[in-house]
Amino acid sequence: MSERNPFNIMLIEDDPAHTEIVARKLQDFPVANRFFPVKDGRKALDILFRNGAGADPEAVPQPDLILLDKCLPKVDGLEVLRLIKNDASLKRIPAVMLTTSDDMVDIEAAYGVGAGSYLIKPANFEKFDKLLDALCSYWLTWNRISGRNGG
Repeated sequence: MSERNPFNIMLIEDDPAHTEIVARKLQDFPVANRFFPVKDGRKALDILFRNGAGADPEAVPQPDLILLDKCLPKVDGLEVLRLIKNDASLKRIPAVMLTTSDDMVDIEAAYGVGAGSYLIKPANFEKFDKLLDALCSYWLTWNRISGRNGG
């Protein structure tokens, strides 16, 4: 079995309870990963584009996977996604919308600007936990990302 590099996951989410649920699920999942929660769209863009305080790649390395909510303070999740997917150095990073919005307009908009997946957060904790199990299984075990070591 080959050694895997840590898998860097950025969660752009303003709800502390949702951030905690995702963080706990990632800790439970048997894959080496590093988790970087960000509370608003502007801060996420600063980190991703290495602007200002987000300029240090040692503090927050480029993510291998971005999970983002649609409704974010400062810069909306769809705008964050659009900017990521329009940048040559970031567009290959898989980005998954993880949001409570089930509005078809939002779903179509997310895929229209390059979402790799659109997942609706269930209000029920058990269902949310199952969704995160499936997300982790797919993205951290089965999916292969360009430029990464196999696992």
